[in-house]
Amino acid sequence: MKPWHTVEKAKAPDGTEMALCRREEEWVVRYDGKVLMSSRQHGSEDALAELALARAAHRRAVLVGGLGLGFTVRAALDRMPADGKVVVAELTPALVDWNRRLVADLAGRPLDDPRAHVHVGDAVRRIEEAHGAYDAILLDIDNGPASMVHDANHRLYGPRGIAACKRALREGGVLAVWSAHHDDRYVERLERGGLAAEMKVVPARGTLGGQRHVIFLGVKRSGRAPRPVPAAAEASRFKPGPPWRRNRRPRD
Repeated sequence: MKPWHTVEKAKAPDGTEMALCRREEEWVVRYDGKVLMSSRQHGSEDALAELALARAAHRRAVLVGGLGLGFTVRAALDRMPADGKVVVAELTPALVDWNRRLVADLAGRPLDDPRAHVHVGDAVRRIEEAHGAYDAILLDIDNGPASMVHDANHRLYGPRGIAACKRALREGGVLAVWSAHHDDRYVERLERGGLAAEMKVVPARGTLGGQRHVIFLGVKRSGRAPRPVPAAAEASRFKPGPPWRRNRRPRD
């Protein structure tokens, strides 16, 4: 098997080393030496956009939290009208730079599309600032609700984060969240937050067999008020699982 070649390195916002690597036609991004994402395995990233936009009442504006290698953005653009808008919120500047210069062709040059608007910064802040702005919010910015790597993402998956996502959605809008694992408690939190929730298991590569991932979906519907949240639940923190538990991309 041919060896991996490191194309470029950069620092993540938390100071951890990231590397863009290539082996023949396959590309991976490594975070602290471990595979974070791969061009060979992106079926569940495509499904994140497909499932959400199939349920959304309208397709005028979408927020994608987490650029990755651009596959979710491409899947969203492919389902948006000519006058639609896809806002991409990515915390790591290097991923945006690499996508524009080095790996744009992997997902059909999504950032070159005039409907794509890149925001280098915190997706959570982007959500908190929005009110009725989006028809869908697509999130792939950690391991999922049950096994987070970055402690700061507790604020996104807890009751307050869900409430912020609901406020940012238009009526009939959809919150879709990528995860490596199922999490019945997160489905319950979505329901408590006033969203009609479901959990879908999807193939990691887009074909039957092999590794599976999970997409959580919550639809904002009129007349569906949030269920009361006990004060203890609001104040609690959701303990993250061990780093890299999800194995979301193939290890070499």
